[in-house]
Amino acid sequence: MAIAFATGFGVGFAPLAPGTFGALLALPIFVLLSHSFWALIGVLGVLMAIGMWAAGEAERTFGRGDDGRIVIDEIAGQLLALTPLFVLPANSRVGFPELVTAFVAFRLFDIAKPGPVRWAERRFEGGLGVMADDVVAGALAAVAVAALVAAGAFA
Repeated sequence: MAIAFATGFGVGFAPLAPGTFGALLALPIFVLLSHSFWALIGVLGVLMAIGMWAAGEAERTFGRGDDGRIVIDEIAGQLLALTPLFVLPANSRVGFPELVTAFVAFRLFDIAKPGPVRWAERRFEGGLGVMADDVVAGALAAVAVAALVAAGAFA
């Protein structure tokens, strides 16, 4: 069961860019949960807790730290990056441009690994280590998306 969770129910076995496919998996999850901010926060919390366990188990099974097939961290990070879309102006709705912006912001922070993301990647080990850098990347992407929301970029 740990491998199923860690690989996003098989998405992590994509032959090319499994992390990108993992992040893409978060988009329909977000859309399904977009009726309730608290449902999203609850799912995100559960996903992070399960993710730490599943990623740690998957590392042991795969015999490699932060194996590319582990994508539950990208799913959680991407969901976190999407959370500011809940505060769009009342006359706005979450559409393709908003989803793409949050997706690209997360992937940029996840791939580039600026300061705090790199620190989290190096600071922690095991399942927590797998999850930490993507959660930090998701938080930074959320700040970027929130800034765009506040600037009226999606109005």
